[in-house]
Amino acid sequence: MEIGNRAMEHAKKIRLIIFDVDGVLTDGGIYIGPEGELFKPFFCRDGLGITLAHKAGLKTAVITGRSSVQLAKRAEELHISAVWQGKMDKRAAYRELKQQFALRDEEIAYIADDIIDLPVLTQVGFPAAVADAVPEVRARSLAVSAFPGGKGAVREVIEFILKAQGLWDGILADYLRKDAQDVAGVGQ
Repeated sequence: MEIGNRAMEHAKKIRLIIFDVDGVLTDGGIYIGPEGELFKPFFCRDGLGITLAHKAGLKTAVITGRSSVQLAKRAEELHISAVWQGKMDKRAAYRELKQQFALRDEEIAYIADDIIDLPVLTQVGFPAAVADAVPEVRARSLAVSAFPGGKGAVREVIEFILKAQGLWDGILADYLRKDAQDVAGVGQ
């Protein structure tokens, strides 16, 4: 992961992580079946990362320009706190999320990949990008994952935030306990 100056300091303040979907939670591909149905590949490790964020007390949200039943189903499985679909101008959804969770910009992270994300990315306290994000997004991010969208970038950014907040070792300890049962719950 490429880390910018003061990334750790900014990550310590995060209470909400917002994700774009196509190109961040997925590989950016839109797969169309023979009957016109859409398919989107979601990565299990990213899902577990979201579950771990919740376990640590962080909220999560999605703001995406497209709408899909696949996302609605996946977001429900992962207990994502707020889902905004069909938002080509993501600023209004971002303002409402800040209000809904009573947070300031510096308490919010956003993981992005393309220029549609810039209006929100440039406002948050912890802007992050997937490895295959466009140069304009990468340049404005405090952290750039070593992984592309839909292939572990979300998990890597979440782990960085949890480590910065001193929560990662406790999460690992829960998994290493011999008597642990269903530590993470649903998530993959």
